[in-house]
Amino acid sequence: MSIKFNILKNKDLKNTKNYALFCNDDFKILNLKDLGLSNQTLISDLIQNNKDKKKNLLHLNLNKKQNLLIIKKNDNQDSLQNEKLGAEFYDFINSNLINDLTFIDLNFLEKKSNQKFIDEFFHGIELKAYQFKKYKSKKDNKEFKINIYLKEKKFKLNSSNRFKSLLSGINFTKDLVSEPGNILHPDEYAKRLSSLKKFGLKVNILDERKLKNLGMNSLLGVGQGSIRGSYLVSLEWNGAKNKSKPLAFVGKGVCFDTGGISLKPAKFMEDMTYDMAGSAVVVGLMKNLALRKAKVNAVGVVGLVENMPGGNAQRPGDIVKSYSGKTIEILNTDAEGRLVLADALTYTERKFKPKFIIDLATLTGAIIVSLGSEYAGLFSNDDKLSKQLYDAGIKVEEKVWRMPLHKNYDKLINSKNADMQNINYQGGAGSTTAAQFLQRFILNKTPWAHLDIAGMAFSKYNGALNSWGATGFGVRLLNKLIEDNYE
Repeated sequence: MSIKFNILKNKDLKNTKNYALFCNDDFKILNLKDLGLSNQTLISDLIQNNKDKKKNLLHLNLNKKQNLLIIKKNDNQDSLQNEKLGAEFYDFINSNLINDLTFIDLNFLEKKSNQKFIDEFFHGIELKAYQFKKYKSKKDNKEFKINIYLKEKKFKLNSSNRFKSLLSGINFTKDLVSEPGNILHPDEYAKRLSSLKKFGLKVNILDERKLKNLGMNSLLGVGQGSIRGSYLVSLEWNGAKNKSKPLAFVGKGVCFDTGGISLKPAKFMEDMTYDMAGSAVVVGLMKNLALRKAKVNAVGVVGLVENMPGGNAQRPGDIVKSYSGKTIEILNTDAEGRLVLADALTYTERKFKPKFIIDLATLTGAIIVSLGSEYAGLFSNDDKLSKQLYDAGIKVEEKVWRMPLHKNYDKLINSKNADMQNINYQGGAGSTTAAQFLQRFILNKTPWAHLDIAGMAFSKYNGALNSWGATGFGVRLLNKLIEDNYE
């Protein structure tokens, strides 16, 4: 459902079918006198007779033709609660098939402090309204109209570019994750990233020839069984006035993961279209930073491959030499994400010399066993960066939980035939050994954090701020990290 906002120029509400009002904690209408409705006493009585004070929304039938929705606004709500209230409101009107609604009595919004509330409230509506129906043959052109009457015209709907930019970045991430593998293969993905130049991002695409010349055999090995190309793409945003070190974000972009020769079971393999979600988060974040003209230097690096069991596919037992110079024995071709990230991490650290590196990947099923779909796994070599990520996650409800790294885990990934092996066959600590593997490719002690988002990137049920499907998890988290600590 698309949403269209209209500002009413007059107060002609006679033909309005659905009204919306804000009230306080006691369900007291903020300004009942100036509504222009003939049944104000009825409204007061209906509210007073409401037995369930815990509800945030009330639906009242004024008469056979008119409905009133009342939204409880708590003055002590924080930004997240305001957004959740908007999302809850959207769920309500969508489930009740309400597609034309007029907000009245927004006089309280003339107070400067309430501009922030209404921006966050409507941002919550727009976040929850996302749907991916691009390939439906029967198009759903249903539009939800929100009309707003304002006594004073100083108020601006969606006044903050921050929310527009953030929504655009999140929805771009969701769109990428939702695309099927036959459409968003690495060749097409690279083309779409090239188009982001129009937003002011510097985009550099390394194709297979360039990757071979650089010695990125760890990344290239994953994609060599596919007829599609393999790429490493960097997106740079230079928004700081000084030449400070950039903040670096690295994403796993396995556009489809069959497991390669170590073939996955057929059941649920169709979900492997979202194995590129880590890269999509990085891309959505970078688009957001460019759109809102963030006062920070940042770089996003994504490795784009397709893991297929072709005649030229990588075999279990192969040994490859990574960009770092370290050799890797491939014991399982389905542990491919870490191979892509290995080269991407070393490249990012060497080329951009960043302030920190954060990588994101749908890396292990083990993290879902550990944390389910409530927290992303956080692994890091830096306490300060870990705390910043944790705090940012709480504020936007994209939570992370720190998991252990320790040199004693190294013995589980040491190889007899190479510097390391890409999987732990001893059993246990699957997510930790994967992170321990990645840490070996941070060569210069750069502060680094790895976010395993396997349980968070895609949801088969509705969340507080997202519908079924791609969640966009990570864009809000990293944007908040930057806002609170680096701008």
